[in-house]
Amino acid sequence: MDRRVFIMSTAATAGLSLLPARSALAQAAPANATPASAGDARLNAAFDQVLDETVRQSPEFATSLGLDTGKNAALRHTLGDNSYKAIADDLARNRRARALITAVDPASLSPQARIDREVVLYNIESNMVGPERFGLASPQGPYPISQQDGVYFSLPDFLASTHPVKTADDAEAYLDRLALMGRQLDNETEVQRREAAKGRVAPDFSLDLALGQMAKLRAPAPADSQLVQSLTRRTAAATIPGDWQARAARIVAAQVYPALDRQIALLRALRPKARSAAGIWAIPDGAAIYAAALAQSTTTDLSPEAVHRMGLQQVAELTAQLDPILRSQGLTQGSVGARLDQLNRLPAQLFADSDAGRTALLASLNAGVRAMQARLPQAFSNPPNAALEIRRVAPEIQDGAPNGYYFRAPLDGSRAAIYWINLKSVNDWPKYTLPSLTYHEGVPGHHLQISTAQRAPTHPLRKIAFFNAYLEGWALYAEQLADELGGYASPVERAGYLQSFLFRAARLVVDTGIHTKQWTHDQATRYLVDTVGFAPGRSQREVERYCVSPGQACSYKIGHAAWLRARETARTIAGDRFDLKHFHDVLEAGAMPLSMLQRIVEERARAI
Repeated sequence: MDRRVFIMSTAATAGLSLLPARSALAQAAPANATPASAGDARLNAAFDQVLDETVRQSPEFATSLGLDTGKNAALRHTLGDNSYKAIADDLARNRRARALITAVDPASLSPQARIDREVVLYNIESNMVGPERFGLASPQGPYPISQQDGVYFSLPDFLASTHPVKTADDAEAYLDRLALMGRQLDNETEVQRREAAKGRVAPDFSLDLALGQMAKLRAPAPADSQLVQSLTRRTAAATIPGDWQARAARIVAAQVYPALDRQIALLRALRPKARSAAGIWAIPDGAAIYAAALAQSTTTDLSPEAVHRMGLQQVAELTAQLDPILRSQGLTQGSVGARLDQLNRLPAQLFADSDAGRTALLASLNAGVRAMQARLPQAFSNPPNAALEIRRVAPEIQDGAPNGYYFRAPLDGSRAAIYWINLKSVNDWPKYTLPSLTYHEGVPGHHLQISTAQRAPTHPLRKIAFFNAYLEGWALYAEQLADELGGYASPVERAGYLQSFLFRAARLVVDTGIHTKQWTHDQATRYLVDTVGFAPGRSQREVERYCVSPGQACSYKIGHAAWLRARETARTIAGDRFDLKHFHDVLEAGAMPLSMLQRIVEERARAI
């Protein structure tokens, strides 16, 4: 999904009036819930009004949450506005939302509703920073087109993995959206042309990757395009009669490919003057944009220099912890990073670089999820057991895609959540590194946290609230919790867990190095290879991601530190009454800024 749609929609996505199970959600309440106060109904009405309007402006996100049904079924047939004026329109909508919600007096609300109001306002105001200060949807996404941003990258993936094809109407809706792809590409091409005039163009290596991926998308004959084959396969599987392949191929030939050609032509025209500098410091207002991106991604006011120092300190501490484990495995020569690289290359740690090897790797991930799911009752009162699919990133976009990421399930449960892994090179994934990745993306990480939030008896707006430091901090905390639950079966798997932490600490150094200390693309890649021991290809893809998504990589370790601090605070306050399961019940409250997390945890600990 396009990052602009995702960010704007997470501030306002799913009005209760759009949900088929509204009454059930409204009636469900936790046993210890505080009775609603006079203002709660007014706040919910404001939420509904705001969200009804915004969801209708974000059809892709409505589909991802299963909200494009009933009176909103037409949303499944269309796409959101991505023209140049869309950012201003979104800003105006957010301003109206803020006015409606601030009009509700917090003194009139129940304790939970006051939290809801505070979280929603924080999210809305955070999403206004980019449009108000920089004319950007988000300071974390400064470039319209890169190796991981743009219609060419996001829409094929959305149509293949999120748009349902279960009925003839679904298939017609797919064709309608496919027919709009040309418009979307042309809109974005115009946006990129205007942004280029402001000096906002991704670095040269990013444009090269984007052009390479566009060429792969453009190369097949229309009938063989992934855009056509996705629909053809799924209509056949659902036994939906119709000449879907021919109809889709005509759209691709007449509308999609010509618009893609126009976008390719623009990027080729921009490429000769593109800069080699990796960091956002090199574009106008780059320092201010990065500071805003760091604040948005971490929900803190930490300076880039403070984050850089934190990273260096944690890299040193984690390197010291890894040294004795590696020595115990007979790896004694060279730096810790060099010895981790040696471990990566051992034949016993590698799956075959073949289809069979990839199948075996995915099977091992599924087995890891099942094994950890059985351990969850040790640390959670009522852990969810929601369906999770583990899939390979599509080869057409794997060159620029992240190494691993998570797609939440829709609120109605009509599709399983998806944990994606980039298998461009199986050698990027030594066996000892996979448990920590699975605990991060699956359980007790993203999948458990988001599934818990989505089942909680709260307004849907809270169920899908997005605060990167909270979510990614929890996922990193989950890797540590897995260690406490006995999830790492051997010293070498525990080395993989510590390497994961070392990687996130090194990100603090690399992200701030790229964007404030003028580190080069190669310098940053070499630091990751030398420090963390990841393969050069994997390290390079990580660095290239940070270059076009400034600040985001810092949210992980800063969020992890906040979760650890919150747990220790709760333990100190509660003393002998501290209960780990009760502490984890805070997930039911939904995502929130880190400062709020600390406060809410303290209040809950005092109430035990």
